[in-house]
Parts: sequence; structure tokens; C-alpha cells
Amino acid sequence: METELDGERAGEVVVVGGGVIGLTTAVVLAERGRRVRVWTREPAELTTSVVAGGLWWPYRIEPVALAQAWALRSLDVYEELAARPEQTGVRMLEGVLGETGLDEVDGWAAARLPGLRAASAAEYAGTGLWARLPLIDMSTHLPWLRERLLAAGGTVEDRAVTDLAEADAPVVVNCTGLGARDLVPDPAVRPVRGQLVVVENPGIDNWLVSADADSGETTYFLPQPGRLLLGGTAEEDAWSTEPDPAVAEAIVRRCAALRPEIAGAPVLAHLVGLRPARDTVRLERGTLPDGRLLVHNYGHGGAGVTVAWGCAQEAARLAS
Repeated sequence: METELDGERAGEVVVVGGGVIGLTTAVVLAERGRRVRVWTREPAELTTSVVAGGLWWPYRIEPVALAQAWALRSLDVYEELAARPEQTGVRMLEGVLGETGLDEVDGWAAARLPGLRAASAAEYAGTGLWARLPLIDMSTHLPWLRERLLAAGGTVEDRAVTDLAEADAPVVVNCTGLGARDLVPDPAVRPVRGQLVVVENPGIDNWLVSADADSGETTYFLPQPGRLLLGGTAEEDAWSTEPDPAVAEAIVRRCAALRPEIAGAPVLAHLVGLRPARDTVRLERGTLPDGRLLVHNYGHGGAGVTVAWGCAQEAARLAS
């Protein structure tokens, strides 16, 4: 028997979570004709997503095969958005993936990334892959996503929830990231702390990502409009969002070892974000206690931006 909620609000969806995963999922749903409300405890500009470096590449995300498929679907969208970088925050930019060879991308991404080649010794001291990838400026992209959602008829409400059942719609989509640990609850979700240093760009036009095989540290610099992002760290089960001065100094030192001009760049800001890690992304259907449809879309680790559109399309399918 149809309930009053089902009858009056058929087609309505509440997306809980207003980071890049939640907003992208809401956009896809709204543009497919659903009436979408996003409930978020904080504006997008204050979410973990805004701290993301924004380079498209599957990083710290499982399962690998699905993540690669979601990433390629997202790549299709980002390539289109890169035609309007000032509006969308998306640019296609060249750089070097250190400790990566052509054989590592052959079979999943090589056919979609023209211009892939081994980096020369002048470009990188070691094995590296020269690639042209999307680089997303999250400070521009997140507000753009919100405006695209509003243009499609969706709404965004500043509203914290303590129980997913509070969402008053026939379909609820859970995009709460690290918040899912307590909200679901799902103890498999855990933080992986990332710290960045923002400096004035001393004239660097290309990005670079380098991994130290011995220490496991990943060092990167990403040129964003008006600044250069330096990283990074990946501290598992670390909850502190306060920047560590010693860690910041080490980040600058490692980046300067790759590009000496970074050493004297004035520091603009220190950022910390907690990646919502999980052994595998949870992207599946479930039900709320009263039988309403619940779709989970969280646990994307360090690749939320990379897989956002692919996962959003799958979540929209599951919500149909």
C-alpha cells in the first residue's frame, strides 16, 4: 500500500553529505529528473573535499578494477569541463607520475590518455610517466557543483543528522564519507590524515608526484590558480586536523629536493584533511528500518575527486 510519503514525494531523494561525492551524486540525480535535497552539516567549502589536491588519479582506493572504471567515467566528464576552467575549476595539465611505468597503465588508461610517454632524465630522476591529466581546483569546483545542482532544481540545506532515517524522502543516499563511521555505523571507515602546505607559485607550470619506495612517503606539488599545493602525508587512523609544523617543514624540504625554487616560496596556508578510507568503497543498495531505499556511496579514500562522477552515475542507477 502506498504511503503518504511515497505518494506526495515520489521521485524525491535526500543526499546526506555535501562534499564532492555528495554534490556530484546530487547533480547526476537532479539532471535525471529527480527532486533532490542535499543535507550537509557544513558548507562544501568547509568539507574535507576542499583540502583535496585535485589531481585525477586513483589513489588509496579499493577495489582497484572498479575504481579504474569509475575513474574513466569521471575522466570523460572532466575532459568536457576543462573547456571552461574558470567556471568549473577543471584544467587538463601535464606532469610526471614518478615511479610509474607505461606497463602500469596499459590495459586500463593508456588508450584514454593520449601523449603518455616515459619521462626523460631531465624531467624526472628515475622511472616516471609523463601524462596530461585533469587537475581540479576544489575551491572553484565545489561552488560550481552546488550552482549546477541549484540550476537543475535541487536544494542544499545546512542540516546535521544523527540517524539516516531522519531524511524524509522515499530514497536516501548516504555520501557522508568519514561521518559514516558513526552514522551507519560502519567501523570499517577510518581516517587517513593528509597535510598540505600552500605556497606562492615560484613559476612551476607542471605537476609532479613522487613516491619513495623505502619510506612509503608520497611527495607532490600541484600548481593551482594563484598558488602551489605541496604534499603530502598519509597517516592512518590519525584524527588531528591541526597542522604539524615539523611535518610542514618536511613536506617543503622534500618538494624543494625535486624543484629547488620551492625552498624560498612564501607560505600562504597550511591545510589538513582526513581521507575517508575503507578496505573497499561502499557503493550499494540497502534499506532503512522502515523499508525505504538507502543507497550508500562512501569510503573513497584518497580518490574521491577521481571517481566522483563514475560513482555518482552508479549511485543514481541504484537509486532508480
